[in-house]
Amino acid sequence: MTVLDEAPGEPTDARGRVAELHEIRAQAVAGPSEKATKAQHAKGKLTARERIELLLDPDSFREVEQLRRHRATGFGLEAKKPYTDGVITGWGTVEGRTVFVYAHDFRIFGGALGEAHATKIHKIMDMAIAAGAPLVSLNDGAGARIQEGVSALAGYGGIFQRNTKASGVIPQISVMLGPCAGGAAYSPALTDFVFMVRDTSQMFITGPDVVKAVTGEEITQNGLGGADVHAETSGVCHFAYDDEETCIAEVRYLLSLLPQNNRENPPRAESADAVDRRSDVLLDLVPADGNRPYDMTKVIEEIVDDGDYLEVHERWARNIICALGRMDGQVVGIVANQPQALAGVLDIEASEKAARFVQMCDAFNIPIVTLLDVPGFLPGVDQEHGGIIRHGAKLLYAYCNATVPRISLILRKAYGGAYIVMDSQSIGADLTYAWPTNEIAVMGAEGAANVIFRRQIAEAEDPEAMRTRMVKEYKSELMHPYYAAERGLVDDVIDPAETREVLIKSLAMLQTKHADLPSRKHGNPPQ
Repeated sequence: MTVLDEAPGEPTDARGRVAELHEIRAQAVAGPSEKATKAQHAKGKLTARERIELLLDPDSFREVEQLRRHRATGFGLEAKKPYTDGVITGWGTVEGRTVFVYAHDFRIFGGALGEAHATKIHKIMDMAIAAGAPLVSLNDGAGARIQEGVSALAGYGGIFQRNTKASGVIPQISVMLGPCAGGAAYSPALTDFVFMVRDTSQMFITGPDVVKAVTGEEITQNGLGGADVHAETSGVCHFAYDDEETCIAEVRYLLSLLPQNNRENPPRAESADAVDRRSDVLLDLVPADGNRPYDMTKVIEEIVDDGDYLEVHERWARNIICALGRMDGQVVGIVANQPQALAGVLDIEASEKAARFVQMCDAFNIPIVTLLDVPGFLPGVDQEHGGIIRHGAKLLYAYCNATVPRISLILRKAYGGAYIVMDSQSIGADLTYAWPTNEIAVMGAEGAANVIFRRQIAEAEDPEAMRTRMVKEYKSELMHPYYAAERGLVDDVIDPAETREVLIKSLAMLQTKHADLPSRKHGNPPQ
């Protein structure tokens, strides 16, 4: 038979070839078997294609390398060469804007990564970077494909290299919808946001069996690396949800708040919430007594459009709030102390959380509004030995390095180094406002009086009366609401009810801000 001859049973015309193509595509879309699909659903998990359908706008997905197969041999692989090789790659739209996606298909090789599988991911990552559009990974894989050995490990290296190349260039979102163990966990850690689903997704470097063998500790997969662990304890996970549908819907919402890339601004939305809406409730919401707690999220609800915002890392380092919201339709990043948790102090975890958020906002042209009510850094041996100096410096570095519009508002307390670190005017805030309840000082009046007037208090006939008098004197001299304004350290003291209007008009003025950093390869931030 010559090369021009057709094998028996093969189509001989274009219509026959097209019919064959449709049959092959249907096989690729269906996956390995109905049994495998039922097994995936029995675990409470959707298939890769079902997930992509939830993420993208209807009928917008365009698949890339659907017919790719591995070329490995040995260990029975040569007899099993399914289409897609266990990962679905392509692009579509979310609210009409282009988004690239890859999704592991757990039904094929348990979603494990081999050479062909990795090459498909590399290609879609390169396309996302070149096109300047977000990349979403829907992760549900068992790690490296052991049968392919070092080729699989090299595939991970290519993913990590591209994650790093894309960092700060396009938004990268990792959605954990199944297991993610070993080196595979480093790719999500390199991305901007990590989503997890309770009970069905886990992340860890070494699994429970290895932990038991090495340390003797017994722990479940969820106890070691489940969604709640990473959302509350480790801080690896930014968002955790009960089911895949809610999780993926929130990914869509997050994408609506982010630009396509670092050369664009976030999408603006029409807002029916009046710019000059007064918030008289703020006059009663924040107690003048600095020792009384309140919920800072209520303040945020009052100043953003329609009270709607998305909190990042909501359950980790609760003493600081990082959120994305809109003000007059413009996306803003909000960093705020939370007096309800640890009195709103800065500690190691809060500093890390806020620093990463500030860097993300700066990378993607999102203005930053900082709401201060901070009594200082958390004292203690554990904090000092844990490196609060270098961790606190991360937040300081992030703010100092940020070139986006930056506005800070002091609601109440702003003491010591924590005041400086939380985007004070001295480290480059474009505008600094304060409420009449503000107290800006090196420390609280009681502590300051004990230091400054220690001798007078000790020698007084009535030490307590003298201490009370000195505290009052210190407050009247150095901690009255207008002390910082009189010295130009605060641009204005404003009526709390007018906060929304003041912030929105200030952001509008700063919209054309341009700031250049010194020429350099990159900085060397504290670690």
